[in-house]
Amino acid sequence: MIINLAKPIPGALVFLLLIGTAAAGEGDPPLPDSGDTAWMITSTVLALFMTLPGLAFFSGGRVRSKNVLSVLIHCFAIACLASLLWVGYLYTLAFSDGNAFLGDMQHLVLNGVAGFDGRDFPETVFVMFQMAFAIIAPVLVVGACAERIRFRAVLLFTALWLTFVYVPVVHWVRAPEGWILKAGTLDLAGGLVVHIAAGFSALVLARMVGPRQGFPDSVQPPHNPGMVMLGACMLWVGWFGFNAGSRFAANEGAGLTMLVTHIAPATASLTWMVIEKMKTGKASLVGIVTGMVAGLATITPASGNVGPIGALILGFLAGLVCYFACGIVKDKLGIDDTLNVFAVHGVGGLMGSLLVAVLGTSTFGGSGVENVGAQLRAQVVGVGATAAWAVVGTVIIVWILRATTELRVPEEEENQGLDQSVHGESAYSLNQDPQA
Repeated sequence: MIINLAKPIPGALVFLLLIGTAAAGEGDPPLPDSGDTAWMITSTVLALFMTLPGLAFFSGGRVRSKNVLSVLIHCFAIACLASLLWVGYLYTLAFSDGNAFLGDMQHLVLNGVAGFDGRDFPETVFVMFQMAFAIIAPVLVVGACAERIRFRAVLLFTALWLTFVYVPVVHWVRAPEGWILKAGTLDLAGGLVVHIAAGFSALVLARMVGPRQGFPDSVQPPHNPGMVMLGACMLWVGWFGFNAGSRFAANEGAGLTMLVTHIAPATASLTWMVIEKMKTGKASLVGIVTGMVAGLATITPASGNVGPIGALILGFLAGLVCYFACGIVKDKLGIDDTLNVFAVHGVGGLMGSLLVAVLGTSTFGGSGVENVGAQLRAQVVGVGATAAWAVVGTVIIVWILRATTELRVPEEEENQGLDQSVHGESAYSLNQDPQA
């Protein structure tokens, strides 16, 4: 049909053209928002950067030189294994339609994953973004047993823990049908899913595997504080993707989330440094960067609801409480949590998850919390269920592994170092011959 624009168009014809255009658009596939898509791809890269190489360097520098490669290969192998399991069946159990407790198998091997699924960026990007969380969580857990756990046990534990502990919690907290989400619990970027689940599981695993030889009297300090600081800086940068990326859009909310994600660790680092100086007379590099990680873990669950004032308060509490929690776990409880996973991530995630009920109110410059009592009850329910599930699930998994394989390397291999005894390599080759 040719319309002569020089003549007036009848109103009825205009109406029919508009209706026809609208009807034609109803069946069209949604178009991606290029800005949000670019931001989510960037956030995914940053979130993966947290583990490879961030957490790998951070953890590797904190053990003895004879075990650094064992920690690095744990991080790398877990990343590979978790990726395949996520694609195979973990993603569908976490995010597909199901019930309040677990998803179904409609997206097995990512079957049917296409388009946007209600978002304005591709679902494949969402799969990758959530995969980065599934990678870092088990790396944190097994870090509690660094320097004495078998490599085979690390891989078996990772597969079982992701399947029976991590994925159910993800569905509870992040899937639209999840019962914790419906209960009103706030957790923007993994306070429950990553930090509480991994922290409490790490405490149980470290206790059941047992301490390193000579703990606590002859355990040596981190062999390479410079590597620790390098990894910590990578974690800090990557964490912006972790938290701000969980907004799922390049918008004002992502900007505020990024801001508070920076304020909290900066405050926690200085707080930790001051306390350490007062307690020991020295401020260590490893101490100040550990305080930074504590601040990041604490702000994560609250980063979608608190403002700068809340971030300052959470950062201060993270540096203070997590510092003393490290001593309590090792000195009072006698648990050899090698990398302080529970004291930093478990305790930090616990504080942030509970205090968002108060600091997320407008009184402290936050948003999203109107009734402190009701919100605190919702947070307690979510935190309690996640911690209990992680503890019970980890105990059962360790029992299974004890019945099927050995968890610890033999004493002579532990004394020699896992780099040589298990992997046949050395991180450092110090040749004393100047002619070589």
